[in-house]
Amino acid sequence: MDQTIVGIIGMGLMGKMYTRKLSAAGWRVHACDMKAKHELLKQEFSEYQGVSIFEDGYGVSRSSDYIIYSVEAGMIDKVVAEYGRATKKNAIIGGQTSCKVPEIAAFERHLPSDVEIVSCHSLHGPNVDPKDQPLVLIRHRASQQSYDLVKDIMSCFGSKLVELNAEEHDHITADTQAVTHAAFLSMGTAWRANDQFPWEISRYVGGIENVKCNITLRIYSNKWHVYAGLAILNPSARKQIRQYAKSVTDLFKLMLGGHKQELEHRVKTAGKFVFSAAGRDGEPLLLSDEVLDRFSLGKVPKERTPNNHLSLLAMVDCWWKLRIVPYDHMICSTPLFRLWLGVTEYLFRKPAVLDGVINIAIDNNTFRSDDLEFTFAARGWSECVSFGDFSSYQDRFEQIQSYFAPRFPEATRVGNEMIKVLLEKT
Repeated sequence: MDQTIVGIIGMGLMGKMYTRKLSAAGWRVHACDMKAKHELLKQEFSEYQGVSIFEDGYGVSRSSDYIIYSVEAGMIDKVVAEYGRATKKNAIIGGQTSCKVPEIAAFERHLPSDVEIVSCHSLHGPNVDPKDQPLVLIRHRASQQSYDLVKDIMSCFGSKLVELNAEEHDHITADTQAVTHAAFLSMGTAWRANDQFPWEISRYVGGIENVKCNITLRIYSNKWHVYAGLAILNPSARKQIRQYAKSVTDLFKLMLGGHKQELEHRVKTAGKFVFSAAGRDGEPLLLSDEVLDRFSLGKVPKERTPNNHLSLLAMVDCWWKLRIVPYDHMICSTPLFRLWLGVTEYLFRKPAVLDGVINIAIDNNTFRSDDLEFTFAARGWSECVSFGDFSSYQDRFEQIQSYFAPRFPEATRVGNEMIKVLLEKT
């Protein structure tokens, strides 16, 4: 590892995770966050060998050989403009934002011409073990020697390296993350609107409902900007979130109108495109009944309340309308995406289950008020993203976050166990 120093600008949850992993692997790390956090960070990392905490990004930029900007996607241009001019001569620069085209543009705009650019993106959250998870590397401009150095540095995570360019990255992350996040953000919004803690209501406990509850709480337990940057700055993501809201609305109207034949035709056509055309017929399901029932935040009732699963039907409808085959991007999929794909294929690849859901959608009104709020929520999030206003997104997210906050620790624990089981199968 010679005398190479890795710089981390931005010590949020991912920045801290990177610092700990790099330090444990023997790399020297120079890190910083806002000046107000300097002393607290020095205390937190005082016992980590080889870690030096700086007051700001100037010190990190001047002294480090590979510098990772681990900041919010909406702030990347401002932060690089501030510290980029202090970059050490012939250093390598990368970023950890979820939207790479604006990130690379910021690097091109503000960095000296001698600086090389190799960006990265760990496709998982800070509480997930990075081993065997996808880690994207983007070699924008770099010699083979510099690129090999970055790969050597990143090898300590034990992740699966995926080499893409910025445009490919943004297209794939939109396909695998944007609509997934929108669905769960909408569920949380709907439950709050109905003043419901779903794990306390028997109809939301057991099977597919366990995944819905766990992932929704997991998303809301994170920082708002993790999702805002991808949704607002990625044009492909905006398009997909808008289509998801339209799919939810269209299907809900068919349910309200009692148009069973039209609903059935549309749902099964979408399912055929996503699952049969992808060659999944005959393949084992990602999730089994045993796995779905194991991870519950509430007591599983003896008799389940039938659900029309509007959120799942709309997800597959959205993929169909956008001609997205989700299995094409499994190499870059996040754990949450694999869970969500697992429950959609569980529903669509079991004909009797899907027929039952369609019948319930027309004949059973138990979830009608919930579906109404979910439709409002999906449209609301789509409009919020289309406005491109980060402060509105933050306000909307944090209001719902505070409502569910008391259950975050348990949801994180159960969610980690669920993800571990899923990863063993994929």
